[in-house]
Amino acid sequence: MRIHRYGDVSVIRHDDVPLPAPSDGQVLVRVAATSFNPSEIGLRRGLLRSVFPLDLPHTLGDDVAGVVAEIGEGVSAFAVGDRVVGRLDGGAAAEYVTAEAKVLVAAPTTIPLAHAAALPIAGVTAWQAVFEHADIRPGQRVLVNGAGGVGRFAIQLAKYAGAHVIATAGPRSAEAVRRLGADRIVDYTTAPVADALDEPVDALLNFAAIDSSQVAELAPLVRPGGVLVSATLEVGQLAGPRLRAVRFVVRNDIEHLAALVKLVDAGAVSVGVEASRPLAELASVHRDAEAGRISGKTIIVPEGSPA
Repeated sequence: MRIHRYGDVSVIRHDDVPLPAPSDGQVLVRVAATSFNPSEIGLRRGLLRSVFPLDLPHTLGDDVAGVVAEIGEGVSAFAVGDRVVGRLDGGAAAEYVTAEAKVLVAAPTTIPLAHAAALPIAGVTAWQAVFEHADIRPGQRVLVNGAGGVGRFAIQLAKYAGAHVIATAGPRSAEAVRRLGADRIVDYTTAPVADALDEPVDALLNFAAIDSSQVAELAPLVRPGGVLVSATLEVGQLAGPRLRAVRFVVRNDIEHLAALVKLVDAGAVSVGVEASRPLAELASVHRDAEAGRISGKTIIVPEGSPA
């Protein structure tokens, strides 16, 4: 599924292309699934071209889970038939994709291979928010604002770190969020979050795509000396003696991904897949996301997937 120009969902095309061959240091992966990430909307529209310029035509799909089908020269970490997962710079919305072996890790063994495609970007974003930027410690009170794909991983990781977790969620996702271990759920659709908190939290992890005019409303939710971490809007302007405020962009880190895989196989982290859609419906997935009809993680599965 490729785009030949920037634009609305109509620019996504289902193309037939030659089977790629792995170069030195690469493997050919038979794709079990990729997953939809909201950032792909901005990428497709051209809103991110100053940061992530694309060589068009560009095949969509950054998350990948699949089976190694062929190995290039110099690759010793994997063998044909190995199940792998990783983050790419596009290309995974296809039946096959070549990938640098160094960005892949062994896939979890306790969940369906296709479901592992929901893990790399969302899971690593949550990992870096919880452990690197917020440095969550046992006994802290943490507010996860935005319990979508990333937020649901963050809830679990903050609980794993020993925190008391409060999460915002609407009625449609409240039960799913509760099953992930949130100690308390705040329904943001009925009242401002500030009205529902009995006291400020030690850390606020923001994954909600809130309007920039609402950023200042986040600061009072955090106690003096606490931290506000955002993976969406810039919050650095709120930083000061009272508050540490960080906006970050996730980086590809296979050590973090491998640690997440271990937690999945240990049963400490659940990979929730809200929906599975055929590769040919990727444009419809983008359309549904823009209309607010997607909650949690949606995986995109090519025909003949080895999952």
